[in-house]
Amino acid sequence: MSSGKIIIGVLAGAAVGAALGVLFAPDKGSVTRKKLSRKSSKYVDKLEEEFNAFIDSITKEYEALREEALKMDEEIDMEDDEAKA
Repeated sequence: MSSGKIIIGVLAGAAVGAALGVLFAPDKGSVTRKKLSRKSSKYVDKLEEEFNAFIDSITKEYEALREEALKMDEEIDMEDDEAKA
């Protein structure tokens, strides 16, 4: 599943949850708004953590692939040098 779809799903879920919370809230509007504010902050924090973890994993994967490509390049250079000698 692509990260874009995950982010959209999380945001859509948060929006639906917030809308349902407002519709079925037994509390006064001001209390409900405070609850929504706290919940949305938690969702934002969680989304930020997930995004940072995703970026970290992509960065690690990139570095591993880069190292592998550099090793392959060195091996090819060594083979070329041996063939010329």
